[in-house]
Amino acid sequence: MDLSLSIATGSSLQMALFVTPVLVFASYAFGAPMTIEFSLPEIASIVLSIWIVGQISGDGESTWLEGVQLLSVYIIIAVLFFYLPALRPL
Repeated sequence: MDLSLSIATGSSLQMALFVTPVLVFASYAFGAPMTIEFSLPEIASIVLSIWIVGQISGDGESTWLEGVQLLSVYIIIAVLFFYLPALRPL
């Protein structure tokens, strides 16, 4: 359990700290500059995700129901962003 949890959180950390800045710098080479500016719903979904993963992984054990709850929250967030109109960043 510890190994799988560290792999899951480690890969998310790698994406946040390495891949995202590389994509921002690479976007200038393709002529479509991107920024790392987040809107309020994006910030809220990141905070919600961090809080939920902390609650799930805090007890050191996992059940299938907790996995289904995580998947359902992420599906809800995905549907929210699919139907959310384009907002300007903060």
